Amino acid sequence: MDIQWWHWLVAGLALLVIELAVPGMVVLWFGVAAIGIGLLLWAVPTLSLTLQLALWAVLSCVLVFAWFRVFRADQHRTHAGMSAGDVLGEVGLVVHEITPFGRGQVRFQKPLLGADVWDCIADDTLPVGERVKVLSVEGSLLKVGRTHINKN
Repeated sequence: MDIQWWHWLVAGLALLVIELAVPGMVVLWFGVAAIGIGLLLWAVPTLSLTLQLALWAVLSCVLVFAWFRVFRADQHRTHAGMSAGDVLGEVGLVVHEITPFGRGQVRFQKPLLGADVWDCIADDTLPVGERVKVLSVEGSLLKVGRTHINKN
């Protein structure tokens, strides 16, 4: 059986649909490569099956490598040029009271990750005006705590 150009397109589209169920953005590039081979075979219909498979494997590897090379884990930066780990320990001022299991807001002197006011959570009640530091980043919230312990 000869593999036709539309077989590659169908296989590529199937791989793109599979990507919806499989996380990681890897299957996507195999599907894109299959669509590319389908278009190449449409333009040059005399390619042998061995050459088609070899080109698909090479193109898939190049696309996957390029994807992970461009979006390496150590290059995850925000528009402000900071990573989430860079905000740990930053000190700010509570502008809306924070209660346990509730949200408050903290204002920072310099913008963190593109904003100077952040929604935050804390383990303790923190009144307005309290100086706090960032302990962790939890999704779109900052977890904060007191910069010092009051000894009354």
